Amino acid sequence: MSVHALALSPTHEFTKQPVSRLTLLAGLGVQGDCHAGATVQHRSRLHIQPPPPNLRQVHLIPKEILDECGVEPGQLGENVTTVGVDLLALGRGTRLHFLPSGSSSSGSGSGDDGLDLTIQKPHAVVVVQGLRNPCPQIDKFRAGLKERFIVRDEERRIVGRRAGVMGTVEVGGEVSVGMRIVVESRGVFEALGCV
Repeated sequence: MSVHALALSPTHEFTKQPVSRLTLLAGLGVQGDCHAGATVQHRSRLHIQPPPPNLRQVHLIPKEILDECGVEPGQLGENVTTVGVDLLALGRGTRLHFLPSGSSSSGSGSGDDGLDLTIQKPHAVVVVQGLRNPCPQIDKFRAGLKERFIVRDEERRIVGRRAGVMGTVEVGGEVSVGMRIVVESRGVFEALGCV
């Protein structure tokens, strides 16, 4: 489980530019990214008063899903492209610890792979808040692509979304391509809804 690619954009462009490292800021998001902030920064929600808390500080998506859809990392506006993490199956409140490759672990408590997260120096931690709802901008990027990120039942009702997850930064720090991701689940599973 690792970081495959990273991206950010200081402006509200749909596609973000690839970078080799990001700085995560606690309670704010990705330094230098247009979606960073304590309150919501997505253009479609800026009109809400008072502004709601920003639960969409970091967008993560599995490389495996991008590959299925023929999309390159950063093209859908995500910040972190992962490999080997089933992000869509995680529960709300799951903590993702970003650790240097080769380290034995870090944080507080134990990761789902049994690693002791208390023995590591401080590291970036993102808390999963919910699913990204596939938006119409995906079809503006490529006609018909949005439907590839939606799961429908036999009656065409939406029963799932595959455009990644959104999270908040609990502990700031550097994240770079190749870092390991350690998953720390909450005691009680809470299914992800759209945020």
